[in-house]
Amino acid sequence: MMTKPLVSTPPEPGWNWIRRLGALGLVLLGVADNAPFISAPPGSMDVAVILLCMHRPRWWALYALLATVGEVLGGYITYRVAEKGGQQMLEKKLGKSRADKLYKLYEKQGFMTVFAGAILPPPFPFTSILMAAGVMQYPRKKFVSALSMGRSVRFFGEAWLGRIYGRQMIDFFSRNYKPALYALTAAAVAGGIGAIVYFKWIKPRRSEHSTET
Repeated sequence: MMTKPLVSTPPEPGWNWIRRLGALGLVLLGVADNAPFISAPPGSMDVAVILLCMHRPRWWALYALLATVGEVLGGYITYRVAEKGGQQMLEKKLGKSRADKLYKLYEKQGFMTVFAGAILPPPFPFTSILMAAGVMQYPRKKFVSALSMGRSVRFFGEAWLGRIYGRQMIDFFSRNYKPALYALTAAAVAGGIGAIVYFKWIKPRRSEHSTET
């Protein structure tokens, strides 16, 4: 028995809805995608970005930017809600033991927890990561930075590929969702870690060396 993929080519009414959604609609969809009380269908933002970039390739960077803005806004709303009393809600959702493991993860690697979670596509339960950041009162600037970086890696990568291989990507995801998901996730995480290493360690050392000489 074949399982239905999370990402598939939408029917004509669905595509018309995505096309009408347009650039600014991506912001609203991004907010809904990360909101604690409402939720967009899993993978809907990814499909919308790819299809819009396929339809208007020149706007790919704008679509990626607005998708990122919407996701960061939605994530920040969830963070603030959890910050003001979301512990009981989160522990009811995950269970006390799993929530405790998430809290410990934030104590050791808060930035990477948000950053890596922001890259991973559905069905990864990212709302729990956002809520845990608020419950733990993880610093807001670090939270927004990690969330923005992770979502940028994800959506700018999808938008750039969507402008070139949009239809092929949708068809391929429909047939091979899990292998493609793992490959894209591994590539995105590797690229993100490489960027962090460069800007946090390599570039400062080069600047110090240049100043000394």
